[in-house]
Amino acid sequence: MSVNVGDPLSRIDGKLKVTGAAKFTAEFQISNLAHAVMLQSTIPNGRITSMDTSRAERAPGVVAVITSSNALKLAAPESRLSVLQDAQVHYNNQPIGVVVAETLHHAAYAASLVRVTYEDTPPKLDFVAGFPTSYTGEHSNEPGDVGWGDVDEGLRQADVKVDELYTTPIQHHNPMEPHATIAEWNDDQLTVRDSSQNISGRKAELAKTFGISPDNVRVIALFVGGGFGCKGPGWSHVVLCALAARQTKRPVRLVLERPQMFGPIGARPMTHQQLTIGATREGKLTAIRHVVHANTSVIENYLENSAFSTRVMYACDNVSTIHRLVQLNMGTPTFMRAPGVATGTFALEMGMDELAYKLNMDPLELRLINYAEVDPHSKLPFTGKHLRECYTRAAEQFGWSKRSHEVGSMRDGQERIGWGMATETYPARRQPSGALIRFQPDGRVLVASGTQEIGNGMYTVLTEVAAAALAMPANLVDARLGDTVLPQAPISAGSMSTASVTPAVQAAAATAKEKLLNLAISDMESPIHGLGMDEVGFDGGKIFPKASPQKSESFADLLARHGNQPVEAIAKVQPDPNMKEKFAAHSFGAVFAEVAVDPRVGMPRVRRVVAVFDVGKIVNEKLARSQFIGGIVWGIGLALHEDTYVDWRNGRIANANLAEYHVPTNADVGEIDVSAIDIPDTNMNPLGVRGIGEIGITGTGAAIANAVFHATGKRIRQLPITPDKLLS
Repeated sequence: MSVNVGDPLSRIDGKLKVTGAAKFTAEFQISNLAHAVMLQSTIPNGRITSMDTSRAERAPGVVAVITSSNALKLAAPESRLSVLQDAQVHYNNQPIGVVVAETLHHAAYAASLVRVTYEDTPPKLDFVAGFPTSYTGEHSNEPGDVGWGDVDEGLRQADVKVDELYTTPIQHHNPMEPHATIAEWNDDQLTVRDSSQNISGRKAELAKTFGISPDNVRVIALFVGGGFGCKGPGWSHVVLCALAARQTKRPVRLVLERPQMFGPIGARPMTHQQLTIGATREGKLTAIRHVVHANTSVIENYLENSAFSTRVMYACDNVSTIHRLVQLNMGTPTFMRAPGVATGTFALEMGMDELAYKLNMDPLELRLINYAEVDPHSKLPFTGKHLRECYTRAAEQFGWSKRSHEVGSMRDGQERIGWGMATETYPARRQPSGALIRFQPDGRVLVASGTQEIGNGMYTVLTEVAAAALAMPANLVDARLGDTVLPQAPISAGSMSTASVTPAVQAAAATAKEKLLNLAISDMESPIHGLGMDEVGFDGGKIFPKASPQKSESFADLLARHGNQPVEAIAKVQPDPNMKEKFAAHSFGAVFAEVAVDPRVGMPRVRRVVAVFDVGKIVNEKLARSQFIGGIVWGIGLALHEDTYVDWRNGRIANANLAEYHVPTNADVGEIDVSAIDIPDTNMNPLGVRGIGEIGITGTGAAIANAVFHATGKRIRQLPITPDKLLS
């Protein structure tokens, strides 16, 4: 039975994962494999004056101890990497060496024997002290600065203003699978198995770093046990694993321990966001100024674009968004699910709630008054926008009309109940992508692309789109991905995998089908011999004349007459190069949250969340639901749980483990009701799909924070919202 795009097809890889048959990076067994353990610094700034490795080198099973004194010199490593090219230390937990041994236990024991001596340099660890004393103007050419209109004049015209500081902490990714790499050299041929969201990018990075041709590098990632951004860029351990394999002339496996994932593989940076909003008494916005300070490292600038949402969310004639980076002796930050937008919508949507209370207005009404019909900055039309429908449906499903406006007025026994809402958004992106479709002699179809399965369901997406395009049963379609020998696809990040890869699958299917039917038309033994293409049908793997469907044959029979040679096509699809001149591309949504707070202990608890999304066509209903729910759970974590505790005297992270770094568990998550408008956005791509992986977190943190205020009357502008802040 064939499927249609949108059907709730169950995960193709589901059984493999629940039975343990799905192989993740660290699980591959390779002959003569050695094991590596990474050494890390214990100071935030300075240089290594000596490393005594003598005891480690004599320890049982040790193959090599590699430090900056004996490491292979690399051609062009990325600036954010610490790959033993010098003795400098730029942050606590920086990689400073690798121990390679016959077993993991041997390597870990030997690593404990290494003694390091440092020359300390005073570190930069005061975030606020690093703020610039002045700005270059509302419309400067600084990276990350965008503005229009006259904000000062708009604020002068305002009858009501909000001017508050909103802060978010450093937060660390905690995917179930830690980072893992296996590297193997065969002369100048490098094969790397890596837990990666970007195998093509990793291939290019490794080729550049080692000074070899990209054709000599192959990267494989069949399954990734979560990444959420931290497995997008290449990090030091990947290069160190390949370096160790080259120096020892053996395959090497390097798997990070959980504490090693705090520091050298990125994090969401902290932000201080000064938000100023002005409005008339009727609620019409007159000006918004959003100034963001975020930390970066001293070795590379990473910009957390938290004011992005302020540029697209509401119609306002005078807007200024400013970003400034503060260099600290911490590891380089990186993308974390909905980078920038998750933290930025917290500030903007909480500020809008505060404005609504100052105006004595329903927070939903305020948003509708300032609804943006076109992109506020570019004035371009959106590729598609149905946010009004999201507001209406979500409010109705939540029961928003029953909300009491007065804070602290809704109760359930001892608990105070709060209702809050927010708008969600995320940019809609698409990049060049390739895919292969192959009709195989055994009667099955292969769909393949060099994309990644990071938990987003790409095996299922590829299968469903290919099956629908070819009118084939899904159980006769095999999906292959996660290998750079396949047609190139972009990074699995930025909510763009499905929007990028599915048009390539669809195009490859159309070309392969045309090739197959032309082969049959030219075959005198085929039931469609001599017919025109418009007279031919193809369904369920069978070829037939439309006028006589009973006269059919399988494509396997056709291929058997032609030497059992497969018929295939590769499509490489590019987005419209003029898209940015024609449209603004964004997804939107509305989220409503209910929290309960026991005033005796100050513990906020999310009882339910309702969210409705406008994300174009839904490719698979089951996968979409899971992605939306996952994003909302991250929003709960953003609002109530996640916080990296840094000892600002030395840059050491104090809760670098899953016991003390809190993420939401089942007990923290109440009822979640998610749905989508499901209107195709054909301006975005032929299937009308946009990405959905990150939008669920945006706005959710603010909706929860707004609900906490409604319940308690306390505005907690410093995330996470914890009992100590509510009781103080």
